[in-house]
Amino acid sequence: MADLYKQDGVDIDAGDAFSKFCNKINKTTYSASSFVKIFDLSRGNFRGPKGFNFVNLPAGCVVTGGMDGIGTKVVVIVAAGNLITTASNVIAMTAMDITRWGGLPLLFMNTFDARSLGKIDSETFRLCQEVMEGLKNIALNHRYVLFTGETAELGKCVGSDNPRAKLMFNWCGAMLGVYHPKKMILGETVKPGQVIIALRDDFRSNGYSSVRKALAIKYGKKWWNNPEAYEDILACASPSVLYDRMLNAAHGWFLNDPFKPPFKMHLIVHLSGGAFESKLGNDMLKPLKLSADLTDLFAPPPIMRKCAEWRGMDSEGCYRTWNGGQGALVVVDKPAAKAFVKFFRHFGMEAQIAGKITEKKEYTVSIKSKFGDGETLFY
Repeated sequence: MADLYKQDGVDIDAGDAFSKFCNKINKTTYSASSFVKIFDLSRGNFRGPKGFNFVNLPAGCVVTGGMDGIGTKVVVIVAAGNLITTASNVIAMTAMDITRWGGLPLLFMNTFDARSLGKIDSETFRLCQEVMEGLKNIALNHRYVLFTGETAELGKCVGSDNPRAKLMFNWCGAMLGVYHPKKMILGETVKPGQVIIALRDDFRSNGYSSVRKALAIKYGKKWWNNPEAYEDILACASPSVLYDRMLNAAHGWFLNDPFKPPFKMHLIVHLSGGAFESKLGNDMLKPLKLSADLTDLFAPPPIMRKCAEWRGMDSEGCYRTWNGGQGALVVVDKPAAKAFVKFFRHFGMEAQIAGKITEKKEYTVSIKSKFGDGETLFY
């Protein structure tokens, strides 16, 4: 008898094969972190029960979690063909929700929704595997445990700008970790004269509706199918820089005495869309009646400048939509600023002193634009 469910768009055999593949990947990470102990109670059943405990942590830690996804950046990533880098985005968006408050991200779970997994021997199925191989690489390199996940074939409920894309999917996840009440970074100690450090990145996972529109304006409605667009598509699909383990180290989480960190960080801001105005300004500085002058941010990467030009966006719109070339800001005391930048560079990443905390009669976040015009913007 014909497999009607497969005819309706769900291939159970492919789903089982992909779930087994992901389970094997997860198992390779079970010993990645000294802070996570996995209990495999499945007796060999890849769908069987598993559990975990957080261990070797300071007394008084509390468990927390952050959930997020990578939105429509997946369309650009598939067009670029570098699926192996996809996981950097979902890890960046979830782990930083813990790190920015002084916490330690440890264990990741995810939901992978595809239009179709394809047949087991198809290119689509191979691309799905490539996505998860990239996740494994990051987990092992950054010492995250991959605990569990869910995969679904959702047919037309998952789409793409490109109706013939080799893979269409949505990807989100939950990062679990810990806080300690004595190690929180809540911005409460921010004061005038402190220095703002910018951590460099290209596009992260925000503002991709405008990126895709810019590509369409420049290269046509079928921009993904235009050979002249490939280098720019590849640049738009650049992986997100993962700051978490560097910031966790700066905060002392890996020391014998985690309460004596190498640096005192007064504030960490993850620069998602509109974050200069919202996460830095309205959320943190405005309640303290403080302001920020950002006079030396990183220049936006060339592809961000191009997208701004193609889309017709002014500097103010760019900094509201994108990060302008930095994925995070860190506030430290002035005497520690140069050492912090050097510490960050030791991890092979770029950081620079970008501005300072000020006190003004009227609250504002000012940015000296690096999009070419040099004007000062006020948020």
